Amino acid sequence: MLAIVLSNVVTAGVPPFFVGPFIIPAGTFIIGATFIFRDFVQNFVGRRKTYFLILIAMVLSALTSYLLGDTLWIVFASIITFAVSETTDTEIYSRLKLPFHMRVAYSGIVGGILDSIIFVIVGLSPLGANILPWNAVFLAIVGQIIFKTLVQILAAIIVKNFFLKHTKAV
Repeated sequence: MLAIVLSNVVTAGVPPFFVGPFIIPAGTFIIGATFIFRDFVQNFVGRRKTYFLILIAMVLSALTSYLLGDTLWIVFASIITFAVSETTDTEIYSRLKLPFHMRVAYSGIVGGILDSIIFVIVGLSPLGANILPWNAVFLAIVGQIIFKTLVQILAAIIVKNFFLKHTKAV
């Protein structure tokens, strides 16, 4: 829950940065990490309770976004994006019959891709709040996908090489 609030605060308070032509909101790394945290939560409380926590987190994310002064388009985009990407991550993670670190990687990468596409198009493009012109939409989507994917891969490596060697619970 803290990561979700923190990602909204960082994204609202810190200007996006550019890596080459790609536009990366400051909260992108934290958003990428939320998929990993959700996988750990699901591992410990189960899928059913995870959906309840996703609902609470979705409301918390929208409320934080609203309180930070985001437009209603951004709040709406936040809700839609969160619902779709977290649900997809949950279902992929649940259905894969792979080691934990591989489920974290695959489900998080797909969740991150959906998160990037939906939020930029619904929230930031001329279809939404009109913050980004169409010629920047693709660069914003690709930039977020690259960095969220890197976060997922790094997390999978860390989980495999560190966490799993130190616990037997996962």
